[in-house]
Amino acid sequence: MNRLSAPIRSIAAHLKRGGLIAYPTESCYGLGCDPDNRQAVLRVLKLKRRPQRKGLILIAAHYRQVAHYLQPLTLTEQAKLQNLVEQAVTYLMPTRPSTPRWLRGEHNTLAIRITAHPFARQLCRSAGSALVSTSANLSGQRPAKTFGECQRIFGKEVRVLRGIVGKRKQPSTIRTWLDGKIIRR
Repeated sequence: MNRLSAPIRSIAAHLKRGGLIAYPTESCYGLGCDPDNRQAVLRVLKLKRRPQRKGLILIAAHYRQVAHYLQPLTLTEQAKLQNLVEQAVTYLMPTRPSTPRWLRGEHNTLAIRITAHPFARQLCRSAGSALVSTSANLSGQRPAKTFGECQRIFGKEVRVLRGIVGKRKQPSTIRTWLDGKIIRR
């Protein structure tokens, strides 16, 4: 049941038009959009009631999907990032000056996770890009774990995709890229 339930082309087109989606990730449903669409990102923030200054997480199927936001990585660093996929670690990574504030907030880093969740990974591949991935909830509330919860919270504002949430009990660990310091366990 971890296949995309709607036609792939339809989901990709929805994202390119600025549409919002909710989809299963490692520990809960994620709320996302095309990270290059400023209006869509601002709609996610407004819907969640999340301040822009906090920044957002991007998930990707592989490093190439996030490379244009980040300071260049060596091949060894790229391999390290890809090899850590199974651990569900989100890294705060140094950004290029061109990385939009609507993604990074008040920081000079961007939160990046190369996802191992089969559904989320296939979604990134199908979209041909990274996706915004913030928990599907209103700020301060418990993240949604099911299709039904997402529909109740967001109604028709968000296209909710059916799938199975991973077995992780907690959200991804957040670490700084440069020194590995744990920010969130």
